[in-house]
Formats: sequence, structure tokens, C-alpha cells
Amino acid sequence: MRILFVCLGNICRSPAAEGVFRVLAPNVETDSAGTGNWHVGDAPYGPMQVAAVHLGYDLSDLRARQIEENDFSHFDMIIGMDDNNIQAIERLRPAGNKTEVCLFTDFAPQTGASEVPDPYYTRDFSGTLDLVETCAAGLKKVLE
Repeated sequence: MRILFVCLGNICRSPAAEGVFRVLAPNVETDSAGTGNWHVGDAPYGPMQVAAVHLGYDLSDLRARQIEENDFSHFDMIIGMDDNNIQAIERLRPAGNKTEVCLFTDFAPQTGASEVPDPYYTRDFSGTLDLVETCAAGLKKVLE
């Protein structure tokens, strides 16, 4: 199984999802990307790294990249953090491609969250990580 986590800039939510999920499911190939190219090559945002380390997740080896059309042929599942991400992902989908694209919060319906809020704007890095952990646990359960 190969999973790509996608957010806007690939410096907060999607690297957090990748970092959490690679600890929960080390045998699953994971990567993360952004729909935008503003941060390509950058490490995850400092405050997100601090919040992640506090919970035992090291994101320091991750670097931002932009999602590409060929990701649809490499990954079995592409997971967006919000509806805008899903729309941007779908615009890149090659004709006839059947790769599963879904919202991360679909794996944690008990939270009532319709998206993973962007902590770059909300400044709630811990809250975002709590939701990411819940979604990641739900995803792992679905894959078992």
C-alpha cells in the first residue's frame, strides 16, 4: 500500500499526517505533498515540528514538494486535508485514472470534523495533531 497525504503548502498538515502514519503503519509507503509550490524543498513549519516532537513524532527529514500528475500512478490512495485540497487533487487526475482520493477526516467520523484545519492560520498545532492522530488511527483500522 502506498499513500500520499496532501495539504496546501506541505509544511503543516500533510507532513504531520505522514509523520504520524509512518509510526502507526511502518510497512505502508507514505509521502506528502502540497497543492501549491510556495514551500518546495522546505522542512515542515517550525511550530508544527515542535508540536510533533512533543508527541513523539520527528518530521525533520521531510521536505515539501508539490503534487504531480504522476502521483496518481505511483500511489494507491491520495488523501486530502480539506475540500479545497480534494478539488485541486481531482483537477490533476489523469483521464481514466481510478486512484482512490478521499478526505482524511472520512477516517474519523466520530470527531464531526469536516476537514483538518490548517494550523498555519489557526495556530492550533496541538489541536491539529490530535485530529491527525485520530484520522490516522481510523485509516490504519480501515487498512487492516
